[in-house]
Amino acid sequence: MTAPAATPTTEHLLREYRRVRADTERLAAPLSPEDQILQSMPDASPVKWHRAHTTWFFEAFVLKQFDPDYRPFDERFNFLYNSYYEAMGARHPRPQRGLLSRPSVEEVGRYRGHVDGAMEKLISRDAGNRQSELSTLIVLGCHHEQQHQELLLTDVLHHLSCNPIKPAYIEREPDEPAQAAPAKFVEFQGGLVETGFEGEGFFYDNEGPRHKTYLQPFAIADRAVTNGEWLEFMRDGGYEDVTLWLSDGWYKCGEEGWRAPLYWEEREGEWHSMTLGGLHPVNPAAPVAHVSYYEADAFARWAGKRLPLEAEWEVAAAGLPVKGNTVGTGALRPLPAQPNGVQLHQMFGDVWEWTASPYQPYPGFRAVPGAVGEYNGKFMVNQFVLRGGSCATPEGHIRPTYRNFFYPHQRWQFSGLRLAHDLER
Repeated sequence: MTAPAATPTTEHLLREYRRVRADTERLAAPLSPEDQILQSMPDASPVKWHRAHTTWFFEAFVLKQFDPDYRPFDERFNFLYNSYYEAMGARHPRPQRGLLSRPSVEEVGRYRGHVDGAMEKLISRDAGNRQSELSTLIVLGCHHEQQHQELLLTDVLHHLSCNPIKPAYIEREPDEPAQAAPAKFVEFQGGLVETGFEGEGFFYDNEGPRHKTYLQPFAIADRAVTNGEWLEFMRDGGYEDVTLWLSDGWYKCGEEGWRAPLYWEEREGEWHSMTLGGLHPVNPAAPVAHVSYYEADAFARWAGKRLPLEAEWEVAAAGLPVKGNTVGTGALRPLPAQPNGVQLHQMFGDVWEWTASPYQPYPGFRAVPGAVGEYNGKFMVNQFVLRGGSCATPEGHIRPTYRNFFYPHQRWQFSGLRLAHDLER
């Protein structure tokens, strides 16, 4: 977590706090209480838990620290809704969050109202005046809640995919099938480049410090890999060819029985995919989603290419408008690339793009002291970096320097890929 360059005004903080909190409730609104208690796997969490945990964050890190008059809604919630902050005490086991039928959905709503009332009073009284530490934590809490808004959607998709009737989160018509134009490759000369956040505004601590990196000349595809291209990989035996796979990936592929991306199923000879709009035929022109790092790497080998380094991706994205198919479009699914007046399409939104870079600290990185320092630093091992955001990412949440990270076997996120290759020197 890093402080904003300037302390936001009281009005701005209050407006942003209200907007983010309302967005969470808007995303939860289509879901019944039964929907909100589901936990379909250990990596996913119930919607009710997301709503409570993001509230706990403000209670634990802001209200209890800065408001001597605050009285907790229920002291037991510190155990129930702490996620992974060891410094904040013991917590309920993550794989068992779905067993928490109580507190009820209605009580979690009252918890949110209790904390919101106290937060609005605190913001109005103190946050925009002198206490930059307080303002910084509130801004961090809003961005933290936006991360959970994306997780809420991806977790809901997994929950609903386990239901044999394939219910929709939102009803929508199937896409018209289309074919994408062949990908083109945009060349970059590499050399000594600088990556990492600089400038004003919020950024996570893992996006810095700004530092120098040397890149060989490279080229990167002008769009994400499509479902149609993935179907070619499948028809060519990509899931059966051991020569394409990393050893751990080949083991995982066999152990899990992978033969297509997550949520794909074949019905009467046609591939369908479970989406937030229900089960629909796969659109060949849309970006492939819900593939692991192992699958992305195998596809790249099959295509005679590779995954880009995260520094290559960031150099390619630098200067591009940070807009695309994110939550604000209302699509809630990856869409085919559209001409946007620049050489590279879909750099932001649609699907998170796997890179070939392990998630490690940048040179000079230091986690901030205290419990908040557990936010990013302790996860910098055994995971890979993804860039660019997805169709489930909230508006205004991503930047060219934003580093997402997941384990190489994980597939339930809107994760896809973009190809790269080396240039002759």
